[in-house]
Amino acid sequence: MLEVIYVVRHGYRSNWSVDPSTGHYNSTVPSPTGIVADPALASYGVKQARELGEHLKTVDPPVDLIYSSPFYRCLQTLKPFTDHLASTKDSKPKINVERGVGEFYGLARFDHPQPATIEVLNEHFENLVESPTTIVPSTNGESIPQLHDRVAYALSHIISRADNDPSEPKSLLICTHAAAMIAIGRALTGRMPEDEGEEDFKCFTCSFSKFVRKPQSKFTRGVGSAAGEGWDPAKAEVVPDIGWRGKGVGGGWDCVVNGDCSFLEGGEERGWCFAMEEATAKAEQEKGTTLAATA
Repeated sequence: MLEVIYVVRHGYRSNWSVDPSTGHYNSTVPSPTGIVADPALASYGVKQARELGEHLKTVDPPVDLIYSSPFYRCLQTLKPFTDHLASTKDSKPKINVERGVGEFYGLARFDHPQPATIEVLNEHFENLVESPTTIVPSTNGESIPQLHDRVAYALSHIISRADNDPSEPKSLLICTHAAAMIAIGRALTGRMPEDEGEEDFKCFTCSFSKFVRKPQSKFTRGVGSAAGEGWDPAKAEVVPDIGWRGKGVGGGWDCVVNGDCSFLEGGEERGWCFAMEEATAKAEQEKGTTLAATA
């Protein structure tokens, strides 16, 4: 039964901008996948990813399962660690590509960019597995509550699959984005603050968090799984509420490491919180342009 979940944010990346009146995205650095809002890591982010990879070699228990957002920068962040695993094990580690822990885009009247397909990603990374589709963010973006419910719904399926895996994994690693990293912390612990902008779970670039399953939840296999009404792709904006608030997905988890960056030479960098998202949105309305995304 799953006991530990490790969560990391991708490394320092290139920026992009978007015109909110047209939905036109722009970047000065070409994306490996050809999608403007899917940049690679900057050279500094590559360095951070190597440092994170060294740290992940030391975690206890060791990583059994790996999940990642489908965006290039997350898969690239994992590469130093997965390359190490591939060189030390008989079989290459599978990376489950999961849309449910992907990027957060605010609500808009236009369609936001979608991540590359698994076929395109396979041209850049080895041994990717497309995770069974549990939930996909609406192309028109999400509200902050919708993001939290989306992440919780995805986690419920990830945890349930791990709990029922014949290989009996004890731990899994998720590589994601700033907003989703905060939402994951809240969904696992069940703690949703009244102020969404509260700086509770840290999400610096290449930061590392660890969540340990509460003892009582080890006797409640399947708790927090998405029972009842499931997500309907035809109504992508309608996210099922699995009742995680106050309880936590999968029976509840304790955060024992929160956004650690002690293994990074540059320490804590490019932190983010939802209050910054709200301030950015206000500035966009006043200026008529969208600043480069930070997640």
